[in-house]
Amino acid sequence: MAKYKLTSETIIHNGRTLYRIEALASFGSVSKGDKGGYVESESNLSHRGNAWVYGNAWVYGNAKVYGDAWVYGSAKVHGNAWVYGNAKVYGSAKVHGDA
Repeated sequence: MAKYKLTSETIIHNGRTLYRIEALASFGSVSKGDKGGYVESESNLSHRGNAWVYGNAWVYGNAKVYGDAWVYGSAKVHGNAWVYGNAKVYGSAKVHGDA
């Protein structure tokens, strides 16, 4: 079951289109209808667990957020980076490469 959808609200970063996400169901601290941050594709954020991208955070490339992880603030996760478990990436943090 899908927990979010990609909206028509987009930003372009280095030639990549990132889409704002919107929750289709309530889970964890997210309520149905909440707008989240930006992802390049659904492969960047798992539909399982309570993982979420909040605010103005970006996740793109081959990066993956899953489990109960949160990415928020102005954080950027990209490249081949994985954020999972109970990890929290926030503020102006950047996680990239093969991290």
